Amino acid sequence: MAKQEITCDDILKELRAKQYRPVYYLMGEEPYYIDLIADYITNNILTEAEKEFNLTVVYGADVDIATVINAAKRYPMMSEHQVVVVKEAQNIRNMEELSYYLQKPLLSTILVICHKHGVLDRRKKLAAEIEKAGVLFESKKVKDAQLPAFITSYMKRKGIDVEPKATAMLADFVGTDLSRLTGELEKLIITLPKGHTRVTPEQIEKNIGISKDYNNFELRSALVEKDVLKANKIIKYFEENPKTNPIQMTLSLLFGFFSNLMLAYYAPEKSEQGIASMLGLRTLWQAKDYLAAMRRYNGVKTMQIIGEIRYADAKSKGVGNPSLSDGDILRELVFKILH
Repeated sequence: MAKQEITCDDILKELRAKQYRPVYYLMGEEPYYIDLIADYITNNILTEAEKEFNLTVVYGADVDIATVINAAKRYPMMSEHQVVVVKEAQNIRNMEELSYYLQKPLLSTILVICHKHGVLDRRKKLAAEIEKAGVLFESKKVKDAQLPAFITSYMKRKGIDVEPKATAMLADFVGTDLSRLTGELEKLIITLPKGHTRVTPEQIEKNIGISKDYNNFELRSALVEKDVLKANKIIKYFEENPKTNPIQMTLSLLFGFFSNLMLAYYAPEKSEQGIASMLGLRTLWQAKDYLAAMRRYNGVKTMQIIGEIRYADAKSKGVGNPSLSDGDILRELVFKILH
């Protein structure tokens, strides 16, 4: 049976219980979780007084692996632990030489290596040695389909409920940049009226600057419902407000939706549960849109739509399009989707 990968929550749970490992190698394409773990270790293990002598933060571009090992081999001063954090560790050459330290790591040192926008080759000996001595954690990019669940659970931990439409508006508008997304969520928490614990589409409109009636989520709904008037009203709004509604974002979201719709046809069970399982959706309400769309678009039409979105994307980048505006490209695409 394959070994289950350690998650960010697993690591934070251990740290909160004061169970520390000698080495944390944090790597991957999503910087948010790497920063979350590294910041927790930096801020919580040592007291302010202990940090003065026992917290070392270095950057990969400024050090070599020998300097990191020497720092890790020091004993703490008037403290149980010392913390050594290596940021931007992807810039360090000869990382495999860390093996020498891993044979007998100092238990009083907590070495945190932050390797962003890439990963260690898990087939190499170093990866196995890190796992044996401490933690090897891969921070993976969150998929679009997982964003609503991320928003819901993040806000739930803060004691705040988010209406499904508000969640979808945020997910569509901000996308998978989790650092930016959590920043917008924190902004929403601060701006909630006193005594309120529920985020509504109106609050998103007021505080984030997304129109609750004219956004990509509503455009998608209009296409699912085959509401020609509503779809064209939204495109007109997009045309008049291009900065907050860039065509690339709209095309990307439509492509994602119709690609998922194509997959939904292959779900063994055509129910909310079956489609959610097939598409990796964490909330059943997301599956409702796909079920509704399946009633209005067959597989052949869906394939045609995916082709039209690709064609519109090329045109928006100037390929074979000498004169059409972004609004015209979207209008033409929506006509082809709906007819």
